[in-house]
Amino acid sequence: MKEFNPTNYKLLCVATGHEFDDAGWTLDDKECDKPALVRAHYEKIQIEVKDDSYGLYKFADWLPVKRMLKGSSAPVTYKSEGLAKHLGLKNLYITLNGYCPARGASMTTCSFKETEAYSVCARADENNDRVLVVASAGNTARAFAKVCSENNIKLLLSIPADNLDAMWFDAPLNPCVKLIACDKGGDYFDAIHLSNLALKSSKFYAEGGAKNVARRDGMGTTFLSATTTIGQIPDYYFQAVGSGTGAIAAWEANMRLIEDGRFGKTMTKLMVSQNAPFVPMYDAWRVDSREMLPYDDDKARRDVEIIDAKVLSNRKPPYGIVGGLYDALKATNGEILVATNQQGRKAAQLFLETEGVDIHPAAGIATASLIKAVEAGKIDREKIVMLNITGAGEQLFKRDKEIFHLEPSFVFPLKPDVDDVIAKVESLF
Repeated sequence: MKEFNPTNYKLLCVATGHEFDDAGWTLDDKECDKPALVRAHYEKIQIEVKDDSYGLYKFADWLPVKRMLKGSSAPVTYKSEGLAKHLGLKNLYITLNGYCPARGASMTTCSFKETEAYSVCARADENNDRVLVVASAGNTARAFAKVCSENNIKLLLSIPADNLDAMWFDAPLNPCVKLIACDKGGDYFDAIHLSNLALKSSKFYAEGGAKNVARRDGMGTTFLSATTTIGQIPDYYFQAVGSGTGAIAAWEANMRLIEDGRFGKTMTKLMVSQNAPFVPMYDAWRVDSREMLPYDDDKARRDVEIIDAKVLSNRKPPYGIVGGLYDALKATNGEILVATNQQGRKAAQLFLETEGVDIHPAAGIATASLIKAVEAGKIDREKIVMLNITGAGEQLFKRDKEIFHLEPSFVFPLKPDVDDVIAKVESLF
């Protein structure tokens, strides 16, 4: 293992500016009287990017990690030729998260959720006996399963039964990783509810989602990859969002890079997109509401069933919280866009033809929103555009490989009994 020194940082409450030490797994500022994110404030103002052999940890100066885990890969950014020519963009840069050896991309789960998992798990104390709990719509669970399996970290995953096809791997998993699911017809919100019941047991601790600085700063490596490759901060940032955490992470990385001083002063315009008809953040943003609008549970579940990009189906995103997506969009003069399944599929096919790699449905939605923004005249064709391809190369990776699926130990009803859940999940470890 390469030489590695833990990163020095403090935590900063976004709402109050209060700076304090990280107790190890701090998710919020107990002295703050309203919901607010905390940010990592790193000792190193100017980032020193290590070589590619460090994987994701090449960006460790700005990751709140105690150690390096094996098996990580960093996002890869390159200047587009095919898609750029098709769209008439002079400076389109693609940040590729996935599997594409021709581009140097080697994430074997084929998703940028690996950036979260390698950061979050490296923040955790390796002597912690409790079990990490992660709720997911699919890709996050696959990423955490890989990282924890390969690094012998105890993990309980909770996902919707309808998304079990996302739990594929190229090798059997270490038994330290266990999976539970909420019954068919449930969605990501139901999986979160199930995981919260498991967390009532003292044997488990919550990963924390968007509140975990390691999750956001792990995702922020996509923006660091783009900026350090290009040599300056991009003018536009395109990504499809379910929770918006990746876009919040890009905004936070953007501010650090401005403070660094070597990459310009640009505040990148966030151009994020949702998969119609599941568009709760778009609906709130359209009427300039910090609060999410009412969304009937049954209608939300039906809308989730319709969309191709199941990973974009978060009903309770960190949108209105201080430091969340609403604030990020306001600060960057950003927009929320919408694309349909058909537009996403067409865009994914165009990406395959012009860039040579298959992409996940969420990345198809992001690409579709870029196409629509160009057609609508929202983009200056001379400016630097960053397209965050959050999942790619799955078809390429699976070719000629034996694939293994992780099956759930238990499938719970949508309204589970709390004592039953606790008893069963405790029996797994």
